[in-house]
Amino acid sequence: MAQKNRSTSSVLVLLILAAILCFAMATANSQGTAGTASPATTETAVGAKDSLAMSRSDSMAFARKVDDLREHARLGWIYKIRYSGLGDWYVRGGVFMHPLLACSIAGAVFIFERIYTLNRARVDTRKLMNHVLQALQTEGVEAGLKACEETRGPIAAVLHAGLMRASYGPDAVREAIETAGAIEVSFLERGLVVIATVSTIAPMFGFLGTVSGMMNAFAAIAASEQVSAKIVASGIEEALITTIAGLCIAIPATMGHSYCIGMIDRFVLEMEEASANLVNELVQISKK
Repeated sequence: MAQKNRSTSSVLVLLILAAILCFAMATANSQGTAGTASPATTETAVGAKDSLAMSRSDSMAFARKVDDLREHARLGWIYKIRYSGLGDWYVRGGVFMHPLLACSIAGAVFIFERIYTLNRARVDTRKLMNHVLQALQTEGVEAGLKACEETRGPIAAVLHAGLMRASYGPDAVREAIETAGAIEVSFLERGLVVIATVSTIAPMFGFLGTVSGMMNAFAAIAASEQVSAKIVASGIEEALITTIAGLCIAIPATMGHSYCIGMIDRFVLEMEEASANLVNELVQISKK
């Protein structure tokens, strides 16, 4: 064990001596005499400068690594979001990414809420109508009201409102159904204005970020004496990122809005059909 430790110590000593020797040779070669230098001396000096530049680069990289670790400890889990691909893309997009983020959150929340609500309100209209009509024919209006109360959704609510006015005649039933239908449709369309607004203004924010990025690019060109791709790259990148973000938000919002409108139109059609069947059945019952 002791022999192994001595062998390891000897290797470390040799490595340290080799490093000191290399440093001494580099220092000696970097101190050239005044006047015209020989090619060998010139190559040595260039090598020493390259080594110095590499050492400075390594020092800077180490300093950046230390700063990165400190920021990681300070931010915690936010650090992973900030320096993820999406987070870095968000930061490079500039200040207009903030309203685009707000639009994306609002659009997603209202789309999922409307889809959940509309799907939850769906019922088997034919089964409901058969149940209500059978209750009316066998047990009367009170049984029909009870059948409507046992079923959720706008169609059952419209039928319930019509049956509540059954004793006043078919015209009163139609009027109650129209009023209840308007209220139910208004409830079904709640939140669609927000989705439509998001689908409209998200591309506008994106184009506004595009204009801002191009302005920054031209400002960088005007402020520099020599134009290079690196000078205008950040401004162009900001312009493209905001454009992509605006379109990526607007397209799903438009699709979600169209999907919800289609579901609401289906509800309206089913409500009209169920209401017509109910009025016809009440007319037939009144003639008996």
